[in-house]
Amino acid sequence: TTTTTTTAAAPEDNKKDSKEFFEADKMTSKDYYFDSYSHFGIHEEMLKDEVRTLAYKKAIEKNPQLIQDKYVLDVGCGTGILSLVAAKTGAKHVFAIDCSSIIEKAKEIAAANGLADKITFIRGKMEEIELPVEKVDVIISEWMGYALLYESMLNSVLFARDKYLAEDGVLLPDKATIHISAIEDDDYRSQKVDWWDNVYGFDMSCMKELIMKEPLVDVVDRKQVVSRHEAIYDIDCSTVTLEQLAYDVPFSIECKRDDYVHALVLHFDIEFSHCHRRVWFTTGPFGYYTHWKQSVFYLNEVLMVKEGEKIEGRLKCFPNKQNPRDINFELSVKFDGELTQTEFTQFFIMR
Repeated sequence: TTTTTTTAAAPEDNKKDSKEFFEADKMTSKDYYFDSYSHFGIHEEMLKDEVRTLAYKKAIEKNPQLIQDKYVLDVGCGTGILSLVAAKTGAKHVFAIDCSSIIEKAKEIAAANGLADKITFIRGKMEEIELPVEKVDVIISEWMGYALLYESMLNSVLFARDKYLAEDGVLLPDKATIHISAIEDDDYRSQKVDWWDNVYGFDMSCMKELIMKEPLVDVVDRKQVVSRHEAIYDIDCSTVTLEQLAYDVPFSIECKRDDYVHALVLHFDIEFSHCHRRVWFTTGPFGYYTHWKQSVFYLNEVLMVKEGEKIEGRLKCFPNKQNPRDINFELSVKFDGELTQTEFTQFFIMR
C-alpha cells in the first residue's frame, strides 16, 4: 500500500500566490482600454494569421542579404515573432520596441529560444525611447490596421525611419496600396439596418443613423463583389510624410454585372519590394483570410447597376480631432446609370 502525503501550503504562501496572480491580472485589466495589446488573445489572432506571419517570415528568411550582420529595429514587436526570425536569420542585433506589457512575455520567449543575447527589448513609445545605437540598417514592423490606417503604427515607423534608419537602410514592408470595390449585400442590410424601421410595431428608424455611421469590419464573400477593385492610394514608407497619411482621392469603379450595390469596400495590399523575389499579400475578398478582413461602408441609397457602368466619387480619410486613433471618412458618390441616377455624401467614423 502506498501512502501519499500532501502538505498544505501555508496561509501566507496562498496569500502570496493569489496576490501575484491577481496583481498580474489587474495590470492587464487596468491597462486594457489604453493598452489593449497587452491581452494575449490579440497576439494569438495575429500569429495565427498565416498570410501575414508567413509573408514576413519569408521576406526575412529568404533575403538574408538584408538581415545578416545588420542592426534591426522591430517597431511594435508584440510577442517578438519578427525579432526572433531576424535574430535567427543572422542579424547583428535586434532592438525590439513595444509600449505594451506583452513585451515582458516577449523577453521570456526570446530566452526560451536561446536568443536573449541577440535581442534587446525596450518598453516604451518609439517616440520617447532612445536606442543604444545611432543608426539601424533595417526597420521591420507590422504596423497596418483596419482599412490600413485605423490605429496603425505607421506614425511611429516614420518617426523611427527619420531618426534611426541609415541612409541606405530598408523598411520591411515598404509599400501599401488601398483598393475600393462595390458589393451586393441585401441580407445584411435587411437584418441589421432596415430591421429598425419596424421593431415590434414601433418605428425605430432613427437608430439606422448610428449603424450607418461606422464601417463594418468583416469578411466579404467574393460572390458578393459586383465590381472590379480600383487602387486609389499608394503609400511608399520610404518617402511618405505624416501629412500624406490623410488622403483625398477620386475613384471610378466599373461594375462587372447587373446587380444592386449596397456598400463600398476597402482592402489593402502590402509589398516587401526590397526582396530578391517579390513578396506581397492582399487583404482583399479574393485572397485568403487575414485578421484585417475588409472594411465595409454601407450606402444610404441602394444603386441598381448594369455591367460596364461606373460608380464615381471621392474618398477623404483623416484622423478624428477628438481621438487621433479614430479615423474619419467622407465618402461622396455620384452614379449616373440607366436605372439609378443619384449623388450624395456620407460621413463615417472608424473607432
